[in-house]
Amino acid sequence: MTTTAPPARRARHTLGAEDLAAYRAAARTRLPAATGAAPSPAQPFVLAHTLAQQSVADLTAGDVGFTGVVHLGQEIRTHHRLSPATTVLVEVALTAVRREARGTRLALATRISDDTRGTLLAELSTAALLVGVTTLEPFGTPAPAAHPGTTADTEPLTLTHTLTRADVAAYAHASGDLNPIHLDDTAARAAGFPGVIAHGMHLVALAAEEITDRHAGGDPARITALGARFAAPLAPGAALRLTLQPYDRATVVRFSVATDTGTAVKAGWATLAGE
Repeated sequence: MTTTAPPARRARHTLGAEDLAAYRAAARTRLPAATGAAPSPAQPFVLAHTLAQQSVADLTAGDVGFTGVVHLGQEIRTHHRLSPATTVLVEVALTAVRREARGTRLALATRISDDTRGTLLAELSTAALLVGVTTLEPFGTPAPAAHPGTTADTEPLTLTHTLTRADVAAYAHASGDLNPIHLDDTAARAAGFPGVIAHGMHLVALAAEEITDRHAGGDPARITALGARFAAPLAPGAALRLTLQPYDRATVVRFSVATDTGTAVKAGWATLAGE
């Protein structure tokens, strides 16, 4: 049993310009090619994901009830832009564990810093459900999800997109998230889905790109924070409706993603710096 937080996991990565460009291209599904070399606002999640997966694997080792991970929510706060050729230190720590009816809810905190200068580049908060897990003892208190924005500026704008299986596969390879539920129908059905599903962070990354184009003058570096909660899986081929609404003089843009069968991403938001 785990009664206190295990030590943080650490890893170092050297960012490649081609990797940053490939991820942003995959995030911009059906959008015009990006201008400039700035990375996606969702790129810090890519750096954190593998280490977070390893942390979950450690926590669930030997738990016979474990059947999978459900990504519940994600927040990303960027302090300095990620740049090619920078070696970054990624640190992932478990900050809270809570029992729920379907299993165990985790809160993970990630710090990404410049390994040479020590400068903090980004911080991430991840909420996940370990389905069927009962061996972890609760500790800590998960922080409430952020939802900035006080006063709506204009009526919401709804945009329509469709992700194909090829789009989902391209995102999987660009992000490094090769979980078979995104690539193989048999594996997806074994996990309880009708077939392969899109990555939740693909939808968030796509929303960030639409916000970049429509509210940030095409500069993704102006998105300083990004967050969302995941409500339901989305199958390739389903028409999705991305709704954007600016708040507080366009310093915050809230978003959601829905299909005819329900909401896939809810309570999404991005905060924008001035020009």
